[in-house]
Amino acid sequence: MAESVQTNPKTTVKPPFIQTSLTEVTDQLPIEPPCRIFFKNEYEQPSGSFKLRGIGNLVAKSVETAQKYHPNKFIQVFASSGGNAGLAAAYLAKFYNLPCIVCIPASTKPEIIDLLHELGAKTIMKGENILQADKHLKTLIAKCDLNKIYPIYCHPFDNPLIWQGHLTLVDEILQEQLSPQETAKLRGMVASIGGGGLFCGIMDGIKKNDQQNTDVLLVESKQAPTFTETIKAGEIIQLKSVKSLATSLACSHVTTKCLDYYNDQSSNKTFVESIDDLEAVKGSVHTYNHFNIAVEPACGAAMSVVFNQLKLLKHFNLSKDDIVVIVVCGGSCTNKAGIESFNKLLRLQVKL
Repeated sequence: MAESVQTNPKTTVKPPFIQTSLTEVTDQLPIEPPCRIFFKNEYEQPSGSFKLRGIGNLVAKSVETAQKYHPNKFIQVFASSGGNAGLAAAYLAKFYNLPCIVCIPASTKPEIIDLLHELGAKTIMKGENILQADKHLKTLIAKCDLNKIYPIYCHPFDNPLIWQGHLTLVDEILQEQLSPQETAKLRGMVASIGGGGLFCGIMDGIKKNDQQNTDVLLVESKQAPTFTETIKAGEIIQLKSVKSLATSLACSHVTTKCLDYYNDQSSNKTFVESIDDLEAVKGSVHTYNHFNIAVEPACGAAMSVVFNQLKLLKHFNLSKDDIVVIVVCGGSCTNKAGIESFNKLLRLQVKL
């Protein structure tokens, strides 16, 4: 049930996400790449991941609407997530001085729960997966007295306002961080894919900026094959169970817009590759070892493309002066201790 407490939200509605750095790492990689490689460093976001862009835009627009049309209602943030989307929602609720409820599945890591509580969010554990947690969240929202409460529902990825927020990372790259000459050489962007929110934002940004020479490579885990299975089916499907070490990619479905973008290969092509969980883990470990950046395996899936899965860049037909940007999406589900546990897991696999 929503908390009926008086809140005093900030009058500003500008979301608190920041412009993250774009760094060239071509000469810092252990294996020589076929082109110039840049990292778009979304782990620099205050909440730890790119999710702050999309959910930040959603919350900002919702606060603006509430203040304009429902000034006497209490605004409350509701989210369902066992990871970065919940952390982004909690961060935003604290930023705007709003109460926040996050429904989390039983698989949520204790350190994530602690972070949510530190941000002032109330957590409710319900269900074995995010789908069940989200279902419970919607029952809580349905019980709200809408004469008094203005609920802001934060889906982790399936909302056009979220994609609108994510596209700002493409705006930054094309409008501010690459020179016009470099923009003309941007042949590809690489990202991990779970539910497809980041992919939708990237494609929205590419098309908004009329970047016809740029294609997209999406990397998912074989243990979380949601997008691959959706492509095979030719329609949106719901996977009953998704269990992966790349927990932030373990979504039961993708957005309809995600499939639409994949099916439209007329100007910007989309390539999808599935790698084993352990390859994603290696991507995380390599990122830490070479750049001292701790990212979770969901991000490691994309990072593997410049370490242990360099062959996947073949899709872009690259020359040495072409550019590929890897979206280092970040994530707070892994820290230094987590990286060490991944190292132990990989060493065990070698022994086996």
